[in-house]
Amino acid sequence: MQTFKIDSQYSTLISLRVSQGHFATISSHINHYIDLTTLKARASEAKAVAKAMSHDYIASTIVDTIVCLDGTEVIGAYLADALTESGIMCLNQHKTIYITTPEVNSMGQLTFKDNVIPMINNKHVLLLLPTATTGLTTEKVLDCIRYYGGSIAGISAIFSAADQVEGIEVNSIFHVNDIEGYASYSSHECPFCKAGVKLDGLVSAGGLSKLN
Repeated sequence: MQTFKIDSQYSTLISLRVSQGHFATISSHINHYIDLTTLKARASEAKAVAKAMSHDYIASTIVDTIVCLDGTEVIGAYLADALTESGIMCLNQHKTIYITTPEVNSMGQLTFKDNVIPMINNKHVLLLLPTATTGLTTEKVLDCIRYYGGSIAGISAIFSAADQVEGIEVNSIFHVNDIEGYASYSSHECPFCKAGVKLDGLVSAGGLSKLN
């Protein structure tokens, strides 16, 4: 696999590590794997990501809760601080932003526990994801937030191949156009599979599991 790096316009701390190949996610096959491990887990990088994301929201935006997906809680905490410092309004009684994440039940459905529901119900919720590619996962989370009574204040991702989901703009640091030749396919339409090219790895929220 050929690996390369793409730097962002926001900070020297923010860059994508990208590998070319044939990879499978839970919802699609992709020809580039994007490693976001350090951006999610290293404090200095997560803080820089959060600061860059905060620029997408103006002071009149209301954010009561940040729902974090796939290990973005560190970024979420820094994003809450950055939004507060920029003057974002919060209607919570204690004037601070909640950070939480949904759980997945045995049926594969996203849920919030009873003690977390008050952080969602009647709250302005910002959804934070590492990537938004096909939009299917994003739609599931949006449905979950609405089911528990939350309203969507915005969607932020580190990397996005979708400009909007359900009519809501996806704000991202990196866009699909930043990776030349990036493509996502359904498993039935994947040209690599049709050509008999074996998978290089399986991609999940936790990262990459190599097969070759």
